[in-house]
Amino acid sequence: MSPPNFQSLDIRDIEEISEMRTVEELQKEVWGIDDREVFPALAMMPMREVGGVLLGAFDGDRMIGFVFGFPGLEKDRVILHSDMLAVRSEYRSRGVGYKLKLAQREKALAQGIDTITWTFDPLQALNAHLNISKLGVVGKSYRVNYYGETTSFLHRTGTDRLWVTWLLQSERVKERIAGSSVTDTSAFAEIPAVVRVGENEEPISTEQEHSGRQSLAIEIPENLNTLLKENLDLAIRWREATRNAFTKTMAAGFVVTEFCRMTREGRKPGAYRLNRYVDQTF
Repeated sequence: MSPPNFQSLDIRDIEEISEMRTVEELQKEVWGIDDREVFPALAMMPMREVGGVLLGAFDGDRMIGFVFGFPGLEKDRVILHSDMLAVRSEYRSRGVGYKLKLAQREKALAQGIDTITWTFDPLQALNAHLNISKLGVVGKSYRVNYYGETTSFLHRTGTDRLWVTWLLQSERVKERIAGSSVTDTSAFAEIPAVVRVGENEEPISTEQEHSGRQSLAIEIPENLNTLLKENLDLAIRWREATRNAFTKTMAAGFVVTEFCRMTREGRKPGAYRLNRYVDQTF
C-alpha cells in the first residue's frame, strides 16, 4: 500500500489533554507496549508547565507523530532530555522525525538551552542515520539493558541504548542541518572493524588492539526488525556482539562520531565510526 499523501504537515505544541491522550495511544501503536508502560497524559501536563517540550506532527487534523522532552541537569548545566519520538508506520522515511527534532531544537534554544540528550537502540540503522548522519549527535556512553524488560515487540533482544548528546550550537550540528557535511563512506574501508557483518549476515568479532588506534568501526545488520521477525537467535547474537564491542571500545576512551550505510554484495550494512575522545569539540 502506498503511503498517504500529506494534506498539510504541521508541527506545533501539544497543549490540550485530549491530544495528550492521542500521544498515549500512539505510544501503544508504534511500540506495541502494554498500558502500564505508557507515559501518561497526566504526567505530560505538569511537565510542560515546568519546561517540558511536547510537539506533535499533524497531517491535517490527524496526529501522525510526536516528540517529548523534559529539562534536566548535566554537570550543573540545564539540558533537555528527549525521552520519546514516535511516527506512525505509514508516515516513516518521509522526514517527519527529522522535522520534529528540528522543531524541538528551536524550542530548546528559545528556552536558553543548548544541549539535548537522548538514547536510541544502536542496532537500529535508520535511527542511527537520522541521529548521527543528519542531526550530528555524538555517542559517549553505552547503557546495557537500560529499560530492563518491556512488553514491546522491539525489545526481544533487550533494551541496550546508546546515550547521545546534541550540541545545538556547535559547528558540527549546524553543518549537518545545513546539509553541507557529508559522511565519507569510502573512509570506513580503511578503519579496522571490531565487529563486522559476515556473508550470512552473522556478526564476526575481531580482536582489535585499542592502543595506538585513533579510529575503530562497529558494523550492524541492515535491518534489525527483519531479524527480530525471521531469525531471533541471530538478532540476539548481534546484541551480544555489539554490546561487547561498544562497552569495551568506549571504556578505552572512544566515542561514536559517524555512521554510514555501506553497499556490500547486494546488502547495505551499517557502520559506526568511533574516534578516540580528546577534547570537547564534538
